Amino acid sequence: MSFVAGTSMGAFVGSVYAAGNLQKLETDFLAFDWRSIASLLDPVFPRSGLIDGQKVATFLSDYTSHRKIEDLPVRFHAVATELLTGAEAILDSGDVTDAVRASIAVPGVLTPVRLNGRILLDGGLVNPVPVSVVRAMGADVVIGVDVSIDVLENRLARIHETTIARPTAAAVRLHEILRAMNSPAATQLDEWMHRAPMPGIVDVLMSAIYVMQAKIARANLERHPPDLLIRPPLGSIKFMDFDRAGEIIELGYEAAKSALAGWPIR
Repeated sequence: MSFVAGTSMGAFVGSVYAAGNLQKLETDFLAFDWRSIASLLDPVFPRSGLIDGQKVATFLSDYTSHRKIEDLPVRFHAVATELLTGAEAILDSGDVTDAVRASIAVPGVLTPVRLNGRILLDGGLVNPVPVSVVRAMGADVVIGVDVSIDVLENRLARIHETTIARPTAAAVRLHEILRAMNSPAATQLDEWMHRAPMPGIVDVLMSAIYVMQAKIARANLERHPPDLLIRPPLGSIKFMDFDRAGEIIELGYEAAKSALAGWPIR
């Protein structure tokens, strides 16, 4: 018997796999462009999050056919976090879409989900690579997928690069002219040119989450190591980069092939 447990995007893809529609999802993602991505966004007044997430849920339901978790062909559990207690919430029954929507509720970005009297957030806050969940489901051999380390290291490096001031050629030329004129504005322009920019709110939120998830994943994997660990190098992939599906799939395929090559169980 096969078992699938997923957290955040892992819950999204895992639920589609459990429903038997992974090939259809791959085909659709490969056709994604910026318009397709924009169609999934439903910004709201930022009270609990920047995006409501209902459009993402509707998109997912096309692949899970509004099924209940217990009715999926493959046993599936989604992992979320209880906001008020910080406890891990293992969602093993009820509507698939509701469970996955809770698991992907990135704090500050997607609004939390109220489900069965609980307020739920992204499961990555407590169990980014839910090996322990699959073991508890009864799996004898567990394959884990961890994207946290490479995402953390490469994303933070990229954000650091964007916070280094790089004056444009026009600004440099204007500064030279003002300085030649002994204009007081030259000093003000110089300060502006060399003021390091700050990252945007989404970069701040996501980077903070990546830092936390990477540390939690590392600790959890030490306590609950899988039989095979796959770590796709997805550090160059940004949040909601679904239009790069072909690249993401290829990176995942190569990482899996490499991990399987050294695995004694075939």
